[in-house]
Amino acid sequence: MDHAVSINPLLGGKMSYHSQIVNVDNTIQVIVFSLGEERYGVEISQVKEIILPTQITRIPNVPGFVEGVLNLRGQIATIINLRKRLGKESKKNDENTRIIVVEYNNATIGMMVDSVSEVKYLSSQNIEEIPRFLALRDDSKFLKGVGKLEDGLLTLMDLKELFSEDELKEIKG
Repeated sequence: MDHAVSINPLLGGKMSYHSQIVNVDNTIQVIVFSLGEERYGVEISQVKEIILPTQITRIPNVPGFVEGVLNLRGQIATIINLRKRLGKESKKNDENTRIIVVEYNNATIGMMVDSVSEVKYLSSQNIEEIPRFLALRDDSKFLKGVGKLEDGLLTLMDLKELFSEDELKEIKG
């Protein structure tokens, strides 16, 4: 049984800084996920699918945030624990835990998160630069902006900052 929820990318382009976050019609579509009480977003065009955590094979001599690898319909995906990567306390997987599978720099990477809740549209007027208090946090280099939603704030992830070139080479094998 396949427990994947397919996500068809609707918007193109890569996001890096506030001026490059939005596409031509000034909106982006993001997958909203949680790590503890904090909500994050990643651009839907970077997401291949969302899956339940299954048989993850542990591998030696990798960074501590790498949980292992997973066979995803014949393709090997490296699974990272996003909590560990962001320097947060680990949490045992539960029924809400999901893996957001992304393609980045010719690598298939699964980001283990506490939960995935919804897909949201964000207009350029509702995206701001990282506030100073967030910029002082250890995980600030992984963040690229804050989205204002009707029900609160959403921190936007910068996938290109999640891994150094050396880490990406190590993850790719």
